Amino acid sequence: MTSIDTIERATLHVLPPLPYAESALDPAISANAIGFHHGKHHKGYVDTLNKLLAGTEFANRSLEKLIATTVGKSDKAAIFNNAAQTWNHTFYWRSLRPKGDGEPPAALKQRIEASFGTLDACKKELTTAATTQFGTGWAWLVLDADKLKVVKTANAETPLTAGARPLVAIDGWEHAYYLDYQNRRADYVSAVLDKLINWGFAADNLG
Repeated sequence: MTSIDTIERATLHVLPPLPYAESALDPAISANAIGFHHGKHHKGYVDTLNKLLAGTEFANRSLEKLIATTVGKSDKAAIFNNAAQTWNHTFYWRSLRPKGDGEPPAALKQRIEASFGTLDACKKELTTAATTQFGTGWAWLVLDADKLKVVKTANAETPLTAGARPLVAIDGWEHAYYLDYQNRRADYVSAVLDKLINWGFAADNLG
């Protein structure tokens, strides 16, 4: 499995390949939806970011440094948005796996139960976060200080800017689900949590 640390060391500003075939998440997410999401939307963020950075002082910075140094700066909003969305999507693909869900590894399950009571309660909070985010955004399971929490972020925002460590993410942007689910975001979120969520990736990120 690929952890968050591997993402940070990856070649910068290149569209990373999917960690599975486009059809691997079918029928929960179709190959057609994955193809557009990864090959058009995610690639678009990468390509736009590279254009924005060309010839600037930011050209050789990692995605993490770009996010940290441009957050909250209105004149750098385009760089932040495209850097964060590039990072967020790379993380999201690894938050899913074919035939996912199941039981989290023991150490992670213990932490989940300590923070939420039960795994089902954790999944319910993730569902609520993903379905109640107004407009576009993300739902995340994070490690914040020494406790697991569910948070949601708007648009391109990421828990990285708040000092929290992401464990898994659910993309709540319409382009993540509209080809398969139209306006039924709740059905998409249920499919992700019931069939695709990669608890092993979350455990790797927990450390």
